[in-house]
Formats: sequence, structure tokens, C-alpha cells
Amino acid sequence: MTATPFALARRLRAGETVYSAWCTLASPAAAETIAREGFAAVVLDIQHGLWDTASLIAGVGAVHHGGAAPIVRVPLNDFAFVSRALDVGGEAIIAPMINTPADARAFAAVAKYPPLGERSWGPQRAMALQGRGVPVDYLREANDGTLTLAMIETKTALGNVEAIAATPGIDALFVGPYDLSTALSGGTAQDVTAPQVEQAIDTICAAAKKAGKIPGIYCRDTERALAMAKRGFRFITIGSDLGLVREGAAAMLKALKG
Repeated sequence: MTATPFALARRLRAGETVYSAWCTLASPAAAETIAREGFAAVVLDIQHGLWDTASLIAGVGAVHHGGAAPIVRVPLNDFAFVSRALDVGGEAIIAPMINTPADARAFAAVAKYPPLGERSWGPQRAMALQGRGVPVDYLREANDGTLTLAMIETKTALGNVEAIAATPGIDALFVGPYDLSTALSGGTAQDVTAPQVEQAIDTICAAAKKAGKIPGIYCRDTERALAMAKRGFRFITIGSDLGLVREGAAAMLKALKG
């Protein structure tokens, strides 16, 4: 079982709601196992996860072979890694702390080929995973087929959200609820359901829709994910591989002690 090239972009552009897993543990086998359960996409988180370049390359291939679209969250302010992650087979990039239209333009520039951006050519691994032997076939579809998700997670980004959403080459806005709640509380809380955070979440969703872009958000659990889908979000990530391991182990021990 392998992923269909650019299926994630086609589904989201068609208006579907897509749920994605999230992996931090730098285990390609774990990421592939999760993908094989039926998630449409799996995020490999370099920003806060344990992935390095070598494990990421293996992880992208594993997720692809598990039938899901590989997504990479790149490190903070590391736009150089965006095109690298796409070249090794990532089909979407989540970039943290996109705070200004200038940040958004810089992100789009390295993620999109001309004339939309300035991405340098070299997607040999991506083409191999997709079974493509003719470079122009990948080139023709890449700008629409790979997705840029700009994370909105600060007061500055919230103030610039409509301009960021309107930036050519930005495909989606992605809410980072924990950093957003930290910022809006002045560093005193991480309550993602606080009224000001909930209001900001709706503002971001509305800005994405107004610009014809995809609204996305991270959710801790399935209950929150389903609620966000009802509020209009269409790309929704849930939990993490670490959370699944911890919760599974805790449930097992509780049953043994019960």
C-alpha cells in the first residue's frame, strides 16, 4: 500500500475534511504503523520532535508506503529546510511562527516553483516515491500538489492574519493553539478553550475561508477534533505518537492494577 501522489492536496482542495496523525518520536516504523491504520496524512514534527534529517528521510518513505501523505513541520525560521523536506517526499509543510506577510512570502518562495516562488529543482526522492520518471510530470503538478501551511500562533500573526492568508503561495492557515493560548494569556496559561483563544481560533478560520485557503488546527484529542470540524476546520491533526504510547501504557497498567 502506497500513497497516491498529491492525494492530500486534491482532497483538501475539493472541500473534504481530513484528519492527520502527528509523530514526534523519530520512529519511521511507528509512523508507518499509524499511517496503515488509515490516516490520510501523518505529520513528522522536526520543530519539537526528535527527528533528524536521516530519520526524516526514512520516515517520509515509511509514511508514503503506509498509504498516507507525509507532512513535515520544519524548524523555526528554517526556510532552507522547506524545499529539502519537499525534495525527500514531503507533500505538505507546516511552518511555525509565520507572523507577518513577509514571513509568508519567504515561506512560499522556497516551497513553490516559478513563477509562484523560487524553489530550487531537485526532487529525486519525491519522484521515486511517486513512481515518476519524467521530471516535468512532477514539476507540472507540484505547486498545486504540495501544500504550505502557515502557523498562526502569536498576537502579531493574529493581527496580520488576513494579509498572511492572502499571500500567494500560502495554501492554508494552521492554528497552533498552545502557543496561541500562551501568547494571548501573556505567558500565564495554556488554556486552549479560554474565551479569547476560542475567539482567535474562529478569527483564523474565517480569515482562511475569506481568502479561499484551507483552515487547519492541531487538536489534543478526537473530541476536540470533531468539534473543530463542526466549526469549519478542514485539516485537523490529532494527538501524537508519544501520547498514544503513554495513554496505551497507562490504560494497560490501570487494568492490571484494577
